Amino acid sequence: MTRGPGSLNDLIVIPARFGSSRLPGKPLLTLGGRTMLDRVYANAKKASDLCGNCAVVVATDDERIANHAEALGAQVALTETTLDCGTARAHAAVLQQPRLPENVVCLQGDAPFITPQVIAGVLETLRNSSVDVATPVYHLDWDRLDRLRKHKITAPFSGTTCLRDPEGRALWFSKSILPAIRNEDSLRKQSMSPVWQHLGLYAYTSEALDWFVAKGQGTYEMLEGLEQLRFLEHGRTIMTVPVDPPSHALSGIDTPADLDLAEEAIARLGDPLAA
Repeated sequence: MTRGPGSLNDLIVIPARFGSSRLPGKPLLTLGGRTMLDRVYANAKKASDLCGNCAVVVATDDERIANHAEALGAQVALTETTLDCGTARAHAAVLQQPRLPENVVCLQGDAPFITPQVIAGVLETLRNSSVDVATPVYHLDWDRLDRLRKHKITAPFSGTTCLRDPEGRALWFSKSILPAIRNEDSLRKQSMSPVWQHLGLYAYTSEALDWFVAKGQGTYEMLEGLEQLRFLEHGRTIMTVPVDPPSHALSGIDTPADLDLAEEAIARLGDPLAA
C-alpha cells in the first residue's frame, strides 16, 4: 500500500458481515431499540470526533447491511464474501479509499459496548508510538476472574486473556486463562488478580495491516482462533492499552445468549448511548 499526498487521515473501519453461523444478520439485530450497527457506528463517530483527522467506514459484503449503514449516514465499502476475517475486510475497505490512511482502527460490528473513549485511546496510542498494533486490555479483580472461569465452563472459547511485559507490550494472547496461578489463596489478599482480559479492538499502522494480509495464518493463530497471534508469532509488536473494565461486560456479541445478556445489561445499567 502506497500513501499518497495528504494521506495522513486515519480511518476507523467497521467490518459488518451478515453471514454469522451462530447469529445470522447480527449487525441488523435490535439491541435496546437500536440496531447493533447503529450502536457501533455511533461510538465510532464519537471516537473520530475525539481524535480528529479520522474518518469512519462500514465494510460489508451484504447489500442489506450496506443500505442500513447508508441510512445511518455512514460511508460504505462493499467487500468480497470470501474474506475470512474482519481484519482482511478492513484492509479491503482501506484499499477503496481515495486517500490511504496512516493508521487503521478495526472496530467489529458486533461490539456495541466499546466506548468512544477506548477507541480514541487506542488510536492515540498508536499515533504516539513506534509499535505495529495497539489494542485495549483490562485488569481483572478476583470477582471478575471468578466470573470468567465460570463462563468458560460452558463457553471455553469466549473471552481472551493477555500476558504483558513491564512496558505494556503483549507477550501472548490466549483463549485459556493466562497465567496459571500458584498459591492463589495467598495472592487473593491483594485486590487484583494477575490476569488481564482483552477487548477485541485493534489499531494498525497501514504497513502492519498490509503485512498481516500478505503473510497468511500462523500455527498458533489457527489453533487459538486469534488473529493477533499472527503478529506475535513473527516478532512484531503489539502495545496493550489499559482501560477500565467494560461496565456492560460484553465486548462482542456472538450468540443469541450474548444478545439476551446485552439486553439485560442495558435494562439493568442503562443505555450507554443515552449518556
